[in-house]
Amino acid sequence: MKPNVVVFDIGGVLIDWNPAYLYRKLLPDEAAVSAFLSEVCTSAWNEQFDAGVPFAEGIAELAERHPERAALIEAYWLRWHEMLGGEVSGTADILWRLKDAGVPVHAISNWSAETFPSAKDIYPFLGAFDVLVVSGTEKLVKPGVAIFERFLERAGVRAEECIFIDDNAANIAAAAALGFHTEHFRTAEALEARLTELGLLAQAEKARA
Repeated sequence: MKPNVVVFDIGGVLIDWNPAYLYRKLLPDEAAVSAFLSEVCTSAWNEQFDAGVPFAEGIAELAERHPERAALIEAYWLRWHEMLGGEVSGTADILWRLKDAGVPVHAISNWSAETFPSAKDIYPFLGAFDVLVVSGTEKLVKPGVAIFERFLERAGVRAEECIFIDDNAANIAAAAALGFHTEHFRTAEALEARLTELGLLAQAEKARA
């Protein structure tokens, strides 16, 4: 069956988030930024916040191990908003077009419960989802099966009714294994083409006419 429900990831699909945006302001060159983010404030370290660990706890533990980098580590929380690079071009427009058509639009996001309210203040479209599952609130993270199951239960839909859009290949694979239709996000143009092929954006355009 074709999907009639759209489920977005947020970071990397609707919002451009990258710690390098902040650390390019704090470190002397790209090599130093790359080293810091691969050796100290790593993506694996950040995942604990997506899973519900408080920033204060994770930062204190890491600063104790790297006292000479404590100020840089603390900036991860204190200047968190500077990691946001703005909207990913074109995808919020797709979201609103789907909403205009009455297509159910949901989201499953790996995001800290502490920072997500600030993100909603900056990006009002984050309030547009019918059902929003945030990993830090649920203490469940993608690509784990449990967060997808939590979403399906809360939204009252079946996986095969949904197309799940994410920029992370592991998350896409996990969703596909559960029966979701999937779109590995690269560009808004490619996403628009896929949703048009499925008839979802055709519905949206008709509704807007």
